[in-house]
Amino acid sequence: MEAEAILAALIPSWSSVILLTFYLGYLAVAGFILPGRVVPGAILPDGTRLHYRCNGLVSLLMLLALLGTGFYMKWMSPTVIADKGVELLSTTFMFSLFVSLVLYAAGLKSCSQSSSLKAHATGNFIHDWWFGVQLNPHFMGIDLKFFYVRAGMMGWLLINLSLLAKSYVTGTANLSVILYHLFCALYITDYFFFEELMTSTWDIIAERLGFMLVFGDLVFIPFTFSIQGWWLLKNKVELTKVAAIANFLTFIIGYLVFRGANKQKHVFKKNPKAQIWGKPPKVIGGKLLASGYWGIARHCNYLGDLLLALSFSLPCGASSVIPYFYPIYLLILLIWRERRDEARCSQKYKEVWAEYCKMVPWRILPFVY
Repeated sequence: MEAEAILAALIPSWSSVILLTFYLGYLAVAGFILPGRVVPGAILPDGTRLHYRCNGLVSLLMLLALLGTGFYMKWMSPTVIADKGVELLSTTFMFSLFVSLVLYAAGLKSCSQSSSLKAHATGNFIHDWWFGVQLNPHFMGIDLKFFYVRAGMMGWLLINLSLLAKSYVTGTANLSVILYHLFCALYITDYFFFEELMTSTWDIIAERLGFMLVFGDLVFIPFTFSIQGWWLLKNKVELTKVAAIANFLTFIIGYLVFRGANKQKHVFKKNPKAQIWGKPPKVIGGKLLASGYWGIARHCNYLGDLLLALSFSLPCGASSVIPYFYPIYLLILLIWRERRDEARCSQKYKEVWAEYCKMVPWRILPFVY
């Protein structure tokens, strides 16, 4: 019976369609009208650069206030997302499939020669649909790539908050549940607090917008990164004090490395002479930062991200591999991305990159990899 219920829920319902429509509609309107710092993006190959209104934190706080009002007035249940999880998953998947097909068709028709909108088609439908045709497609003034990343990160938090409410209602909330939701909430809130750093990431400046990114942002991030919350809803885990402290330290160290490395690179791109850890930065060939975290490993930010992912799963204990899907997936993804980035940088910087590799031999984890 449970399997039949899951299969039935895979068919998008009107209520799930309405929820997704209102959610994305709110983000579009809020992103357009709410105040926020306008941040210039990276310089594109044609010399132009996009500008991003970084009001994600304000949009998130406003959304939480509106939802809180709705819960207080009993217009909706705080567990609605947890109750309709599979329905919302299937609805969002169908939407991402539809959007990626529209992006593919619209991209092929583009006659623009700008770096943002120029069509990059190989003629292979699967390749072009998967990786995308345009770098930064827009719709009604909205940068879709930036918009979908924001939607995915907020969606992850909303799913978790609904799961937390469900845990409270069912009486399953304990230290494990609290730690998982606390760590994720801090990570997501921090993401929006430093949202402008997102404008210089690989996804924004280099990846074209196709099914890979649309699905990844709208479906994969919110619904798979919250697997631990779903698992804890059905499985009770009692952590010892030692395990809880170790879990907390993993999160703190991961956060310091992840945020510190990304911030150092962002500051360096804005001001190459800015001090790193109180000293003038070491720069290879006038282009590559080799100080701070970037003098320890060439992708030290990936190490921080992996430690954070691990801290989200450790509250689930060691009885099952299922809650560790996120860190395992992220390890595979980041190694694959690191290899792609290494190849791109080697081709772009040539002998400068070779010199940097000699000075910083470790890729992600010092003395290991």
